[in-house]
Amino acid sequence: MTETTILPPDADAPDEVVWQGRFITTRKRGRWEYVSRARGIRAAVILAVDAEDHVILVDQYRVPLGKRCIELPAGLVGDHDDSADEDASIAAARELEEETGYHAGRMENLGEFFSSPGMVSESFTLFRAHDLVKVGEGGGVDSEDIVVHRVPLAGIEQAIADWRRQGYAMDVKLLTLLGARLLG
Repeated sequence: MTETTILPPDADAPDEVVWQGRFITTRKRGRWEYVSRARGIRAAVILAVDAEDHVILVDQYRVPLGKRCIELPAGLVGDHDDSADEDASIAAARELEEETGYHAGRMENLGEFFSSPGMVSESFTLFRAHDLVKVGEGGGVDSEDIVVHRVPLAGIEQAIADWRRQGYAMDVKLLTLLGARLLG
């Protein structure tokens, strides 16, 4: 069976840059407005579960939300001029250690994902961190003010509910931890 793909009229419209900053670009294609990362910057997200089945999460204040957000550790790939061709697994390992204080013995690439494809063209590569060793306190670099959380996977639903009651935002990537529980 052959499928025919019908592209919407906007698919062939020219891509226009409306505004560009250091890290993001606003674009327009036909009637669609969207945001992309500037300079080809990508993102890496890390699913880190230790040997005792605790997931390593972070929270930090997110200006667009106006509050702190619970997230999987993550960071930008190639965000410095001297590292534009950086390997995503190297960036993921670095970001995990900077943000959480955990070193991964091995990073497994779980694929590319898009978090909000109707508004943002950015994708992220999801990595599973294996063989975790605590080597520092984490907290990020400069003024990131990252708080590290080590949560039993068996209690993740309750932890998320508690954080919500406290007013935290929840990053969509936390759904990876709830998965089949949402269908049950």
